[in-house]
Amino acid sequence: MNLTVFATFIIFTSILSMTIKRHNRSEKKQREQFWEREKRANQVRRKPLDDLDYVTIPLESLPTAVMAGDVIVRDCLDTLAFLSHEKIVNLAGYTNTDLKLAYGTANITALSQYDQNFTMLAQTLQKWAEALHGAGYMAETRQVLEYAVLTIHSDAGTSYRLLASLYDQNGEQEKITALYDTALSLTSPSGKTIARILQESYPYINPPGARP
Repeated sequence: MNLTVFATFIIFTSILSMTIKRHNRSEKKQREQFWEREKRANQVRRKPLDDLDYVTIPLESLPTAVMAGDVIVRDCLDTLAFLSHEKIVNLAGYTNTDLKLAYGTANITALSQYDQNFTMLAQTLQKWAEALHGAGYMAETRQVLEYAVLTIHSDAGTSYRLLASLYDQNGEQEKITALYDTALSLTSPSGKTIARILQESYPYINPPGARP
């Protein structure tokens, strides 16, 4: 019995050792590939940013007059007014190395600012929608969230859940399925998580690929 146990231990140790060595080789290769790619990225010269998908804020078509005197809403509107004069781009899912390879090292600071502006926009829209929803302005809440989710493709999970609940209350199940599709199309890593949460919350969602 002891010999069997010892032999089993030896086999297990050998397998574990091989697995660790394989893992270490894989990690080393990934590190080498990363630094090689980073080296190439740092040599890319500045390129034009004309082809970026810049976000615009249509303040004139959003419910800016509703609850304009509310402190929270006023703060949101002031932020949106500021952002409307800034350059905004959704760069979720892209690393600095990706951006340097595409547009050059000299543009990385500007691109980071554009992406930060997008994050601020998504957070502000969610905050505004929550204030409108809390006060009972359902149509206006929906209007803000549809702009956030369907137009600029925010990856704020709370925005998806709140908009889905409004659709569900109106029996618009097909729109929740569309939200699911939108979440899956996001470049942000959170897209799949949002889609999974929607599917768990609304079992009647019939996602692409599962349709008969």
